[in-house]
Amino acid sequence: MLEVGQTAPSFCALNQDDIEICSRDLLGKWIVLYFYPKDLTPGCTNEACDFTTAEPEFDGLDAIILGVSPDDTAKHRKFIEKYNLSITLLSDTSRKMCEDYGVWQLKKFMGRESMGVVRTTFIINPDGKIAAIWNKVNVRKTKSVKGEKIEVLHTNEVKEKLSQLQGK
Repeated sequence: MLEVGQTAPSFCALNQDDIEICSRDLLGKWIVLYFYPKDLTPGCTNEACDFTTAEPEFDGLDAIILGVSPDDTAKHRKFIEKYNLSITLLSDTSRKMCEDYGVWQLKKFMGRESMGVVRTTFIINPDGKIAAIWNKVNVRKTKSVKGEKIEVLHTNEVKEKLSQLQGK
């Protein structure tokens, strides 16, 4: 299992436009690297739309957002087109990135077991070290504050942590 402070595993993967994106080319930038199970599914759509909405704020924090799933680039293009996404999606059809980052795991759903992506988010600092990890992400959760229920978005938690890490 990866831990905060470790060097993030290096990667090269095709984005939705079939352009190779490599971690070595991103050194010097903050990276929000989030792994999700599958394009065009409800939770994954919420997460991608939330990151797209928040992207200008992440730009202001000098961070690039990269979503990763085992879907191919053609499916990523459909996903982006259907929901007007502006973030970069990486295709990991070989599941090498998922395995390197420890997110390809045995999952249980409705009594059935199968291997799949466990929704996980990493912040990688400009030196290529893991600065934060969220395991088994709940994209949107409800929290009770002073008797009032409010929705907490995972993207807001990530933004807050990134600001904190940058001392802002």
